Amino acid sequence: MEQPTATSAGELGAVAAVRVAVVDDHESVRLGLKAAFIDEGYQFLIAAANVNELVDGLAGRECDVVVLDLSLGDGSSVTENVKRVQALGSAVLVHSIADRVAYVREALAAGAAGVIPKSSATRTVIAAAASVARGEVLNNLEWATAIDADGDFARAELGRREREILHLYASGLPLKLAAQQLGISYSTAREYLDRIRVKYVEVGRPAPTKVDLLRRAVEDGILPGLDSDGGDGH
Repeated sequence: MEQPTATSAGELGAVAAVRVAVVDDHESVRLGLKAAFIDEGYQFLIAAANVNELVDGLAGRECDVVVLDLSLGDGSSVTENVKRVQALGSAVLVHSIADRVAYVREALAAGAAGVIPKSSATRTVIAAAASVARGEVLNNLEWATAIDADGDFARAELGRREREILHLYASGLPLKLAAQQLGISYSTAREYLDRIRVKYVEVGRPAPTKVDLLRRAVEDGILPGLDSDGGDGH
């Protein structure tokens, strides 16, 4: 049986500040996740059967992360639901059956920050929600599986240098330091970054922010751990 680990006062305070909601049309899932988040000290706001119910229930309150099932019984689309949740200022953590590849791909393309299968342990879901609430993008196998299995997912055709810049910058390095590491000027690095963003817009996957670029780098296998074609061309 999995034993809970010791939690510092600082960690408890950080957890208590995280506002969470769940959207799932199965009552047992809603109630189970609600109880688990409350047990862990999170500020649980609402368990809703659909996004309309979520919006009404929040009534303008801010929420950091919404754990969202992709296949809801109200006929709403995946993209619509992800976008509506994001419009509330919330990050989206997909919680769904892992073999629904088309839905997962659509959610990632719409901007979901990560995917957690419903087969995952509850503590794994809670840990993923905490990561997403911190603004992180989950680097997990479900991303790679969903994307690699779907030939309709349009990858941006980035050149070698563009991939190198994206790899360094999206990993957290300031653009100036990324340029220095590659032996190019800051202005040249900026041009590469601008071209990268244009290419992602052209394939319908815009990346206006650094977090968006991180998401695209993960999606396209440019960051470590998800590169199925052997890396950055080395």
